[in-house]
Amino acid sequence: MAFVQLPCSPLTLRTTSCSVFTASPIKASSNLSLPISSKLKTTKFSNSVANFHSKSLSFSLSVALSLGLSLTGVGISEAKVGVNKPELLPEVFTPVIDVAGFLSDGQERRLAQEIADLEKDTGFKLRVLAQNYPDTPGLAIKEFWQVDDRTIVFVADPTFGNILNFNVGASVDIDVPRSFWSRLAGKYGNMFYWKEKGEDASIEAAVMAITNCLREPVGPNNCSEVK
Repeated sequence: MAFVQLPCSPLTLRTTSCSVFTASPIKASSNLSLPISSKLKTTKFSNSVANFHSKSLSFSLSVALSLGLSLTGVGISEAKVGVNKPELLPEVFTPVIDVAGFLSDGQERRLAQEIADLEKDTGFKLRVLAQNYPDTPGLAIKEFWQVDDRTIVFVADPTFGNILNFNVGASVDIDVPRSFWSRLAGKYGNMFYWKEKGEDASIEAAVMAITNCLREPVGPNNCSEVK
């Protein structure tokens, strides 16, 4: 019995790893045997692919880290240094923290209510941080929000051009297709969108798209559209 590892395309701004294995019986046959040199080349190529995926994942995660949000302690030297400023946190709990001033008070309240309803209905925890690096609470967010496997941390920061950045818990990763996050960032996070409509419009549209996705029944077509 041989186990074949299927390569996963690392999702930009995705912070969960992907390793999918499928079992496939392979019968011994001279037609399938490879010369030792070919096996070595294949092994080297597989290792190169694995290293590439690992570096890509680290880079994607480092973007989130450079926004001041370190949830796993993984990053690369090119990233900006993570920030820890608990003094920027609000005194009382809220799922929406806007240290950049992108949202009005009314918008914050509406988003907070939408997020509270989502958590009550699905158990998933969406948390929104609007910031301009390095003005961010950064590392302090993890403890303040009690980030766990069912948490989506949405960091809205225009520092890197695309304003939508996500840190997705492992349990969420099981239910939500990876392509959803890239399509979401491409639709509402691109510079043309938020510069024309405003950072607040990007944030609100993204929150609604996420809540719509998480309310869909899990299946082969869930979250197939960014609504």
